[in-house]
Amino acid sequence: MSVQTSGDTLRSTIAQTRLQMHRRYRQLRNLWNDEGAHAVANRLRKAAAGLLTPKTSISPVRSADVMAIDLLRPFQPTIPAIISGQPLLANWVTTPPSPGSGGHTTLFRIIRYLEAHGYRNRVYFYDVYGSDHQYYESVVRDYYNFHGPVANVDAGMEDAHIVMATGWPTAYPVFNSRCTGKRFYFVQDFEPYFYPVGGTSALAETTYRMGFHGINIGECFADKIRAEFGMRVDTFRYGCDISQYRRSPASSRSGIVFYARRESARRGFELGLMTLEVFAARNPGVEIHIYGDKLGRLRFPYIDHGHVTPEQLNRIYNRCFAGLSLSFTNVSLVALEMLAAGCIPVVNDTVQVRTDLDNPFVYYAPPYPQALAAQLESVIATHDFDSLSTSAAASVHSTTWDESGATVDTILRRALQESASLQSMSESVWESSPATPRGNRRGARASLS
Repeated sequence: MSVQTSGDTLRSTIAQTRLQMHRRYRQLRNLWNDEGAHAVANRLRKAAAGLLTPKTSISPVRSADVMAIDLLRPFQPTIPAIISGQPLLANWVTTPPSPGSGGHTTLFRIIRYLEAHGYRNRVYFYDVYGSDHQYYESVVRDYYNFHGPVANVDAGMEDAHIVMATGWPTAYPVFNSRCTGKRFYFVQDFEPYFYPVGGTSALAETTYRMGFHGINIGECFADKIRAEFGMRVDTFRYGCDISQYRRSPASSRSGIVFYARRESARRGFELGLMTLEVFAARNPGVEIHIYGDKLGRLRFPYIDHGHVTPEQLNRIYNRCFAGLSLSFTNVSLVALEMLAAGCIPVVNDTVQVRTDLDNPFVYYAPPYPQALAAQLESVIATHDFDSLSTSAAASVHSTTWDESGATVDTILRRALQESASLQSMSESVWESSPATPRGNRRGARASLS
């Protein structure tokens, strides 16, 4: 390379660097003028974090578990005999739970109900992140009040009557396991929607083709899973914990409330903040409460509660006329909790939400800020709010988690009986065939002590 060419390259590099520096300076200046110093600081922190973040992310499911499945030649587990007076044994495979996780809260409500009605439950963690097992076991014990065995699915599972996947990544180890037990799938949402269309969403869809018996909370995605994937699905209704969430007649209401979750796109975080900004500009005298993620400074005044306990949350609901509850896949339990406390939920109007939140005290709105803010205002302007609030709370009193648990119990027992009958018929065929050695019978009945 000539000296002249080298010099030209250096000058070009310097010119490009100067151009980019000026561009970044003008960008930060505009951000400072439009949104202030805090916005500049947030942008710089995000850029610094991006430099430290690994460029490859950890998949929710191990590649070895994905490559091990063969849907054309699935393992056919035996179903242990159901012995009268003996407990049903259930293995539940789940990701390690954090305190307050909505999906895990529902899951352990059902597990506790079954434990009280003749089941012996075991929990197995499927953990691709190398988390501290002892810590998450303590969360299961202390927060979710489960006191049965807790182990890691990588070490294998004991034989059971029921083996339950509880989220799409856990379906892979359940499919690959060689323990006894009918395979079930506890479905709380259509999880492929959690990802952009691509490989991960396809792997999530594959779990509906694994031949499990689906137990779906709510109706909104049950027909879709049946029609598109041929999966057998039974459903149970959403419950509401009216022991935790209840209306306090003596409460003085002066605000609205929003549940903020940055990392869950389906919860409409950005849309929620835009709605609140529109609302705040038109209603400066109304308090705005936000709980969930700590948000720091925003473009409107609000009370930043962060993470709260159910008791604290019930008090917040009782301070509010209305709550903004957004969900773009399955319905959020937040809306039912608001109703129980006499706080009127304003929700985005979708087929999914209307399917499982068919309640006359829910206010629906198209998903854009002006419409959602207008519905919040409509609630506040109600002439006799006390009557509306009282009726809203009463509307969910019959919607209990015990009812949900009883439905799941019925589904499990019926499915096990049907499978046992089919297994007995299969055994009879093998027994009547003299050409088949007894030791080669696949699907022979197992028993559990």
